[in-house]
Amino acid sequence: MILSLAFLLGGVLFLYGGAESLIRGAVMLGRRAGISPIIIGLTVVSIGTSAPEFVVSLLAASRGSPELAVGNVLGSNLANIGLILGIAAFLQPLEVHGRVVRREIPWMLGVSFLAVPLLWNLEMGRLEGGILAGVLLVYLLLLLPAMREEGVERAVPTPPAVGLDVQEGGLRLLMAPMGMVALGAGGLVLGGQGIVLGASDLAARMGVPELVVGLSVVAVGTSLPELATTVLAAARKEADLAVGNIVGSNIFNLTFVLGGTALFYPFQIPARILAVELPATLLLSLLLLPLAWMGFNLGRKEGLLLLAAYAGAWFWILQVG
Repeated sequence: MILSLAFLLGGVLFLYGGAESLIRGAVMLGRRAGISPIIIGLTVVSIGTSAPEFVVSLLAASRGSPELAVGNVLGSNLANIGLILGIAAFLQPLEVHGRVVRREIPWMLGVSFLAVPLLWNLEMGRLEGGILAGVLLVYLLLLLPAMREEGVERAVPTPPAVGLDVQEGGLRLLMAPMGMVALGAGGLVLGGQGIVLGASDLAARMGVPELVVGLSVVAVGTSLPELATTVLAAARKEADLAVGNIVGSNIFNLTFVLGGTALFYPFQIPARILAVELPATLLLSLLLLPLAWMGFNLGRKEGLLLLAAYAGAWFWILQVG
Protein backbone atom coordinates (compact mmCIF):
# COMPACT_ATOMS: atom_id res chain seq x y z
CA MET A 1 0.00 0.00 0.00
CA ILE A 2 2.91 2.35 0.74
CA LEU A 3 4.21 1.81 -2.79
CA SER A 4 0.75 2.58 -4.22
CA LEU A 5 0.57 5.82 -2.23
CA ALA A 6 4.09 6.72 -3.38
CA PHE A 7 3.10 6.20 -7.02
CA LEU A 8 -0.05 8.26 -6.48
CA LEU A 9 1.68 11.14 -4.71
CA GLY A 10 4.62 11.11 -7.10
CA GLY A 11 2.22 11.08 -10.03
CA VAL A 12 0.37 14.14 -8.71
CA LEU A 13 3.64 16.03 -8.25
CA PHE A 14 4.89 15.14 -11.73
CA LEU A 15 1.48 15.99 -13.18
CA TYR A 16 1.39 19.42 -11.55
CA GLY A 17 4.99 20.22 -12.48
CA GLY A 18 4.44 19.00 -16.02
CA ALA A 19 1.31 21.10 -16.49
CA GLU A 20 3.06 24.19 -15.14
CA SER A 21 6.05 23.70 -17.44
CA LEU A 22 3.86 22.93 -20.46
CA ILE A 23 1.63 25.98 -20.01
CA ARG A 24 4.46 28.41 -19.27
CA GLY A 25 6.60 27.13 -22.10
CA ALA A 26 3.78 27.14 -24.65
CA VAL A 27 2.64 30.64 -23.70
CA MET A 28 6.24 31.90 -23.92
CA LEU A 29 6.67 30.14 -27.26
CA GLY A 30 3.52 31.73 -28.64
CA ARG A 31 4.45 35.20 -27.42
CA ARG A 32 7.96 35.04 -28.86
CA ALA A 33 6.50 33.91 -32.17
CA GLY A 34 4.14 36.89 -32.14
CA ILE A 35 0.93 34.83 -31.83
CA SER A 36 -2.13 36.70 -30.53
CA PRO A 37 -2.66 36.32 -26.77
CA ILE A 38 -6.34 35.58 -27.49
CA ILE A 39 -5.36 32.51 -29.48
CA ILE A 40 -2.90 31.48 -26.76
CA GLY A 41 -5.55 31.84 -24.08
CA LEU A 42 -8.18 29.91 -25.98
CA THR A 43 -5.90 27.05 -26.98
CA VAL A 44 -2.74 26.69 -24.92
CA VAL A 45 -4.00 27.79 -21.51
CA SER A 46 -7.41 26.09 -21.77
CA ILE A 47 -6.02 22.83 -23.13
CA GLY A 48 -2.99 23.03 -20.83
CA THR A 49 -5.06 23.13 -17.65
CA SER A 50 -7.09 20.16 -18.92
CA ALA A 51 -4.00 18.23 -20.05
CA PRO A 52 -3.59 16.37 -16.72
CA GLU A 53 -7.17 15.09 -16.89
CA PHE A 54 -6.71 14.08 -20.53
CA VAL A 55 -3.48 12.16 -19.91
CA VAL A 56 -4.89 10.32 -16.88
CA SER A 57 -8.20 9.45 -18.57
CA LEU A 58 -6.44 8.33 -21.77
CA LEU A 59 -4.01 6.10 -19.89
CA ALA A 60 -6.78 4.71 -17.69
CA ALA A 61 -8.93 3.81 -20.71
CA SER A 62 -5.96 2.26 -22.50
CA ARG A 63 -5.24 0.09 -19.44
CA GLY A 64 -8.82 -1.11 -19.18
CA SER A 65 -9.90 1.13 -16.28
CA PRO A 66 -12.89 3.02 -17.74
CA GLU A 67 -14.32 3.82 -14.29
CA LEU A 68 -11.12 5.66 -13.45
CA ALA A 69 -11.29 7.54 -16.76
CA VAL A 70 -14.87 8.79 -16.45
CA GLY A 71 -14.57 9.28 -12.68
CA ASN A 72 -11.60 11.57 -13.25
CA VAL A 73 -13.64 13.80 -15.61
CA LEU A 74 -16.80 14.04 -13.52
CA GLY A 75 -14.84 14.31 -10.28
CA SER A 76 -12.75 17.15 -11.71
CA ASN A 77 -15.89 19.05 -12.73
CA LEU A 78 -17.37 18.54 -9.27
CA ALA A 79 -14.16 19.72 -7.61
CA ASN A 80 -13.80 22.72 -9.94
CA ILE A 81 -17.20 24.14 -9.00
CA GLY A 82 -17.75 22.99 -5.45
CA LEU A 83 -14.24 22.84 -4.02
CA ILE A 84 -12.02 25.19 -6.04
CA LEU A 85 -14.51 27.96 -6.81
CA GLY A 86 -15.90 27.64 -3.29
CA ILE A 87 -12.43 28.13 -1.78
CA ALA A 88 -11.68 31.06 -4.10
CA ALA A 89 -14.96 32.83 -3.26
CA PHE A 90 -14.45 32.26 0.45
CA LEU A 91 -10.93 33.68 0.36
CA GLN A 92 -11.79 36.64 -1.90
CA PRO A 93 -15.42 37.57 -2.76
CA LEU A 94 -15.90 37.60 -6.54
CA GLU A 95 -17.93 40.22 -8.38
CA VAL A 96 -18.67 38.76 -11.79
CA HIS A 97 -19.83 41.08 -14.56
CA GLY A 98 -18.16 39.95 -17.79
CA ARG A 99 -20.48 39.01 -20.64
CA VAL A 100 -18.02 36.32 -21.73
CA VAL A 101 -18.61 34.45 -18.48
CA ARG A 102 -22.35 34.73 -19.02
CA ARG A 103 -21.97 33.10 -22.40
CA GLU A 104 -19.68 30.35 -21.14
CA ILE A 105 -21.91 29.23 -18.26
CA PRO A 106 -24.83 28.35 -20.58
CA TRP A 107 -22.32 26.54 -22.80
CA MET A 108 -21.09 24.55 -19.80
CA LEU A 109 -24.65 23.64 -18.83
CA GLY A 110 -25.49 22.73 -22.43
CA VAL A 111 -22.47 20.43 -22.76
CA SER A 112 -23.21 18.89 -19.34
CA PHE A 113 -26.80 18.07 -20.31
CA LEU A 114 -25.65 16.83 -23.73
CA ALA A 115 -23.60 14.21 -21.90
CA VAL A 116 -26.83 12.58 -20.64
CA PRO A 117 -28.08 11.20 -23.99
CA LEU A 118 -24.51 10.47 -25.12
CA LEU A 119 -23.90 8.31 -22.04
CA TRP A 120 -27.39 6.79 -21.99
CA ASN A 121 -26.29 3.59 -23.74
CA LEU A 122 -23.50 3.21 -21.14
CA GLU A 123 -20.83 3.47 -23.81
CA MET A 124 -18.45 6.19 -24.92
CA GLY A 125 -17.61 5.23 -28.47
CA ARG A 126 -15.94 7.10 -31.30
CA LEU A 127 -19.31 8.50 -32.43
CA GLU A 128 -19.95 10.05 -29.02
CA GLY A 129 -16.35 11.23 -28.83
CA GLY A 130 -16.64 12.83 -32.27
CA ILE A 131 -19.83 14.65 -31.26
CA LEU A 132 -18.15 16.10 -28.16
CA ALA A 133 -15.06 17.09 -30.16
CA GLY A 134 -17.31 18.81 -32.72
CA VAL A 135 -19.08 20.73 -29.94
CA LEU A 136 -15.71 21.94 -28.68
CA LEU A 137 -14.75 23.15 -32.16
CA VAL A 138 -18.02 25.08 -32.52
CA TYR A 139 -17.57 26.57 -29.03
CA LEU A 140 -14.11 27.88 -29.86
CA LEU A 141 -15.15 29.24 -33.25
CA LEU A 142 -18.08 31.13 -31.73
CA LEU A 143 -16.13 32.37 -28.70
CA LEU A 144 -13.17 33.82 -30.61
CA PRO A 145 -15.00 36.80 -32.21
CA ALA A 146 -16.71 37.61 -28.89
CA MET A 147 -13.39 37.68 -27.04
CA ARG A 148 -11.89 39.97 -29.69
CA GLU A 149 -14.77 42.41 -29.24
CA GLU A 150 -14.41 42.59 -25.47
CA GLY A 151 -10.62 42.71 -25.33
CA VAL A 152 -10.16 39.74 -23.09
CA GLU A 153 -6.45 39.67 -23.95
CA ARG A 154 -5.87 40.71 -20.33
CA ALA A 155 -7.00 37.23 -19.25
CA VAL A 156 -3.59 35.85 -20.23
CA PRO A 157 -0.95 37.26 -17.86
CA THR A 158 1.99 37.31 -20.26
CA PRO A 159 4.50 40.01 -21.18
CA PRO A 160 4.13 42.04 -24.40
CA ALA A 161 4.72 40.13 -27.61
CA VAL A 162 8.22 39.98 -28.96
CA GLY A 163 8.51 39.67 -32.73
CA LEU A 164 10.45 36.61 -33.81
CA ASP A 165 13.26 37.23 -36.24
CA VAL A 166 14.89 33.97 -37.26
CA GLN A 167 17.78 35.84 -38.87
CA GLU A 168 18.69 37.48 -35.56
CA GLY A 169 18.87 34.50 -33.31
CA GLY A 170 15.13 33.86 -33.27
CA LEU A 171 15.66 30.12 -33.12
CA ARG A 172 17.70 30.53 -29.95
CA LEU A 173 14.76 32.37 -28.39
CA LEU A 174 12.59 29.34 -29.06
CA MET A 175 14.93 26.81 -27.47
CA ALA A 176 14.03 27.56 -23.85
CA PRO A 177 10.23 27.48 -24.28
CA MET A 178 10.47 24.39 -26.49
CA GLY A 179 12.50 22.70 -23.77
CA MET A 180 9.85 23.64 -21.19
CA VAL A 181 7.11 22.21 -23.40
CA ALA A 182 9.06 18.97 -23.87
CA LEU A 183 9.75 18.65 -20.14
CA GLY A 184 6.14 19.43 -19.37
CA ALA A 185 4.87 16.78 -21.77
CA GLY A 186 7.23 14.24 -20.24
CA GLY A 187 6.09 15.18 -16.75
CA LEU A 188 2.45 14.73 -17.74
CA VAL A 189 3.08 11.26 -19.14
CA LEU A 190 5.11 10.14 -16.10
CA GLY A 191 2.63 11.69 -13.69
CA GLY A 192 -0.33 10.14 -15.47
CA GLN A 193 1.30 6.71 -15.41
CA GLY A 194 2.04 7.06 -11.69
CA ILE A 195 -1.50 8.15 -10.84
CA VAL A 196 -3.18 5.41 -12.86
CA LEU A 197 -0.90 2.68 -11.45
CA GLY A 198 -1.11 3.96 -7.89
CA ALA A 199 -4.86 4.58 -7.91
CA SER A 200 -5.70 1.25 -9.52
CA ASP A 201 -3.53 -0.70 -7.09
CA LEU A 202 -4.81 1.29 -4.10
CA ALA A 203 -8.43 0.67 -5.10
CA ALA A 204 -7.79 -3.06 -5.45
CA ARG A 205 -6.00 -3.33 -2.07
CA MET A 206 -8.58 -1.30 -0.13
CA GLY A 207 -11.62 -2.71 -1.89
CA VAL A 208 -12.67 0.78 -2.99
CA PRO A 209 -14.27 1.04 -6.44
CA GLU A 210 -12.02 2.66 -9.06
CA LEU A 211 -14.86 5.08 -9.82
CA VAL A 212 -14.72 6.49 -6.28
CA VAL A 213 -10.93 6.79 -6.41
CA GLY A 214 -11.19 8.56 -9.77
CA LEU A 215 -13.85 10.93 -8.43
CA SER A 216 -11.81 11.85 -5.36
CA VAL A 217 -8.03 11.55 -5.16
CA VAL A 218 -7.34 11.43 -8.90
CA ALA A 219 -9.81 14.19 -9.77
CA VAL A 220 -8.49 16.60 -7.14
CA GLY A 221 -4.91 15.81 -8.12
CA THR A 222 -5.53 16.57 -11.79
CA SER A 223 -7.39 19.78 -10.84
CA LEU A 224 -4.31 21.34 -9.20
CA PRO A 225 -3.60 23.64 -12.21
CA GLU A 226 -7.18 24.97 -12.04
CA LEU A 227 -6.84 25.46 -8.29
CA ALA A 228 -3.64 27.47 -8.65
CA THR A 229 -5.01 29.59 -11.51
CA THR A 230 -8.38 30.30 -9.88
CA VAL A 231 -7.05 31.18 -6.43
CA LEU A 232 -4.40 33.45 -7.97
CA ALA A 233 -7.02 35.18 -10.14
CA ALA A 234 -9.29 35.65 -7.12
CA ALA A 235 -6.42 37.11 -5.07
CA ARG A 236 -5.80 39.61 -7.89
CA LYS A 237 -9.54 40.40 -7.94
CA GLU A 238 -9.90 39.08 -11.48
CA ALA A 239 -13.35 37.57 -10.85
CA ASP A 240 -14.18 37.03 -14.52
CA LEU A 241 -10.92 35.15 -15.04
CA ALA A 242 -11.42 33.04 -11.90
CA VAL A 243 -14.95 31.96 -12.83
CA GLY A 244 -14.15 31.76 -16.55
CA ASN A 245 -11.23 29.43 -15.85
CA ILE A 246 -13.49 27.02 -13.95
CA VAL A 247 -16.31 27.15 -16.49
CA GLY A 248 -13.92 26.79 -19.44
CA SER A 249 -12.11 23.92 -17.76
CA ASN A 250 -15.38 22.05 -17.21
CA ILE A 251 -16.28 22.50 -20.88
CA PHE A 252 -12.87 21.17 -21.94
CA ASN A 253 -13.09 18.24 -19.51
CA LEU A 254 -16.32 17.00 -21.08
CA THR A 255 -15.39 17.71 -24.71
CA PHE A 256 -11.61 17.54 -25.03
CA VAL A 257 -10.91 15.01 -22.25
CA LEU A 258 -13.94 12.70 -22.31
CA GLY A 259 -14.53 13.05 -26.05
CA GLY A 260 -10.84 12.82 -26.94
CA THR A 261 -10.35 9.73 -24.80
CA ALA A 262 -13.31 8.00 -26.47
CA LEU A 263 -11.88 8.76 -29.92
CA PHE A 264 -8.69 6.87 -29.04
CA TYR A 265 -10.06 4.18 -26.70
CA PRO A 266 -13.84 3.63 -26.69
CA PHE A 267 -14.99 2.40 -23.28
CA GLN A 268 -18.00 1.25 -21.28
CA ILE A 269 -19.28 3.11 -18.23
CA PRO A 270 -21.08 1.79 -15.12
CA ALA A 271 -24.86 2.29 -14.97
CA ARG A 272 -24.67 4.19 -11.67
CA ILE A 273 -23.01 7.12 -13.49
CA LEU A 274 -26.40 8.10 -14.94
CA ALA A 275 -28.14 7.88 -11.58
CA VAL A 276 -25.55 9.32 -9.20
CA GLU A 277 -22.37 11.03 -10.42
CA LEU A 278 -23.75 12.73 -13.54
CA PRO A 279 -26.81 14.21 -11.74
CA ALA A 280 -24.53 15.44 -8.96
CA THR A 281 -22.36 17.22 -11.51
CA LEU A 282 -25.42 18.74 -13.19
CA LEU A 283 -26.85 20.02 -9.90
CA LEU A 284 -23.59 21.72 -8.90
CA SER A 285 -23.30 23.25 -12.37
CA LEU A 286 -26.80 24.70 -12.03
CA LEU A 287 -25.68 26.61 -8.93
CA LEU A 288 -23.71 28.90 -11.25
CA LEU A 289 -26.79 29.79 -13.29
CA PRO A 290 -27.49 33.04 -11.36
CA LEU A 291 -24.05 34.25 -12.47
CA ALA A 292 -25.09 33.89 -16.09
CA TRP A 293 -28.34 35.80 -15.82
CA MET A 294 -27.87 38.35 -13.03
CA GLY A 295 -24.15 38.88 -12.62
CA PHE A 296 -24.58 37.50 -9.11
CA ASN A 297 -21.69 38.09 -6.74
CA LEU A 298 -19.88 35.15 -5.24
CA GLY A 299 -19.16 36.18 -1.67
CA ARG A 300 -18.03 34.18 1.33
CA LYS A 301 -21.57 32.91 1.97
CA GLU A 302 -21.84 31.68 -1.60
CA GLY A 303 -18.37 30.13 -1.28
CA LEU A 304 -19.53 28.22 1.80
CA LEU A 305 -22.67 27.19 -0.10
CA LEU A 306 -20.56 25.73 -2.91
CA LEU A 307 -18.33 23.91 -0.43
CA ALA A 308 -21.41 22.56 1.37
CA ALA A 309 -22.89 21.44 -1.96
CA TYR A 310 -19.63 19.65 -2.77
CA ALA A 311 -19.72 17.88 0.59
CA GLY A 312 -23.39 17.02 0.04
CA ALA A 313 -22.63 15.58 -3.39
CA TRP A 314 -19.95 13.38 -1.88
CA PHE A 315 -22.29 12.25 0.90
CA TRP A 316 -24.79 11.21 -1.79
CA ILE A 317 -22.12 9.42 -3.84
CA LEU A 318 -20.80 7.48 -0.85
CA GLN A 319 -24.28 6.62 0.45
CA VAL A 320 -25.35 5.19 -2.88
CA GLY A 321 -22.00 3.52 -3.41
